[in-house]
Amino acid sequence: MKLLHLSDLHLGKRVNEYSMLEDQAYILEQILTIVDTEQPDGVLLAGDIYDKAVPGTETVQMFDDFLCRLSARAVQVFAISGNHDSSERVAFGARLMEKSGVYLSPVYDGKVTSVTMEDAYGKVTIYLLPFLKPSHVRRYYEEEEIETYTQALRVALKGLPVNPMERNILLTHQFVTGASRSDSEEISVGGTDQVDLDVLEGFDYVALGHLHNPQNVGSETVRYCGTPLKYSFSEAQHSKSVTVVELREKGERLIRIIPLIPRRDLREIKGSYMELTAKSNYAGTNVEDYLHITLTDEEDIPDAIGKLRVIYPNLMKLDYDNTRTRFHGSVTEAQAVEQKSPLELFAEFYEKQNNQPMNLEQREYAMKLIEKIWEEEI
Repeated sequence: MKLLHLSDLHLGKRVNEYSMLEDQAYILEQILTIVDTEQPDGVLLAGDIYDKAVPGTETVQMFDDFLCRLSARAVQVFAISGNHDSSERVAFGARLMEKSGVYLSPVYDGKVTSVTMEDAYGKVTIYLLPFLKPSHVRRYYEEEEIETYTQALRVALKGLPVNPMERNILLTHQFVTGASRSDSEEISVGGTDQVDLDVLEGFDYVALGHLHNPQNVGSETVRYCGTPLKYSFSEAQHSKSVTVVELREKGERLIRIIPLIPRRDLREIKGSYMELTAKSNYAGTNVEDYLHITLTDEEDIPDAIGKLRVIYPNLMKLDYDNTRTRFHGSVTEAQAVEQKSPLELFAEFYEKQNNQPMNLEQREYAMKLIEKIWEEEI
């Protein structure tokens, strides 16, 4: 049984106010070419199909076209909703689509949908578990103690008819403890969205979505395939790919990756204005790439971003790294902000507004509000 593992398409995403639709259409075409070459039995799509809960018309049409073209190739599709998706919108028409070999996770109702396929080695059962928060599970298991994401997943997976003598795949969208994040991903307060790895035991392969960097967690059988495109400069050094999973007889599997080559890369370059505008330094490179440029000139260059965009039209971000900025700490401060929790950022804002720090009672109250907002946010 050969399966193609994809996730986090984030269709409709904008990066630094640049629409990625054209790049996404290009990479979907490349994925279809891989499907033609690999001839998989199915495609696993592990959530965050869209970047917004209410996607735009063009975005929905793009995904609709992708599904239709996969179906025309007689490839079965298994897709779940992620934290960026509306589970109701992803589930719309699911029963009708099953007739075309497209299986969409329904809105969670206390049960986990599964689909069974067969090959020469027997049955392979795929369990479709969409992104869940503790509140999603708690409403169906009021007698259970469900405060954490680990407890929620443990309860949601408890009682699944997993036959240990057959091959079983879990398709889900969560943050598993031990995995590494990127700046483009939503970060919860204090890591409250983490799921312990042991919850996922008992499956021959766990196809994960949510994190953008391709990586295994604990073993090669628990894997994030990553995004097909780079969605922040923290991902500039990532190598994007799709994961191919071949399940043979029970206990035997082959997992490999196939690189994806974007129409425009997302890169960071650094140097003086003269260095970056010297033709010998950019000749032969793709000047259409999305760029974060750091200038090392000691003096600001008048209208630097406008002048640089003559050569690099997709310059997304410009800053300076020189004696002045290092003295004021602007570079390190910007990096530090990205690493601070919502509570730390709110506490700093409160102190600036009130000329005094929050007391312990105020911090505890703010923390409860932040956690409540995170818990209830769609």
